[in-house]
Amino acid sequence: MNFFDDNDENQDFAGKYGQLVPIGGGDPIPLTKDRLVVGRRGECDIQLKFNNVSGQHARMTLEQGYWFIRDMNSRNGIKVDGRPVIRKRLDPKCKLAIARHVYTVEYDPQLLGAYGPPPADDEYLDEVMKSSLMSRAGVSKRDSKGYTNKKTD
Repeated sequence: MNFFDDNDENQDFAGKYGQLVPIGGGDPIPLTKDRLVVGRRGECDIQLKFNNVSGQHARMTLEQGYWFIRDMNSRNGIKVDGRPVIRKRLDPKCKLAIARHVYTVEYDPQLLGAYGPPPADDEYLDEVMKSSLMSRAGVSKRDSKGYTNKKTD
């Protein structure tokens, strides 16, 4: 699976693990380790000195050759390709918004050890967890006599 143009085989990244490229201009932000904390504080691996970025905004981890991001209860959240997320796989060339600052995520999963299909994306878990265990099992609430009624969808 090649996410980059075949003509651009010698893709250079700012960091060993890829880069975040600010949309609208600016220097690429190198991804230098396989675990990164993004935020406004000085001890963060990626420092974004903007008032709308939380002290520790998000955590990026490299898993099976793919980057994942998790919101760390930030004030202004994160979005991937325009959708708010809690935890999400960052596919190459996707758009990552940290607060209102948008970046293109650039890396090559094969160079980072990926093989086979990408690991499961956890976004579907949010949808599943919104429903009750009973409704996921296809069972409705008990009636007044204590009988369980099956759903008739």
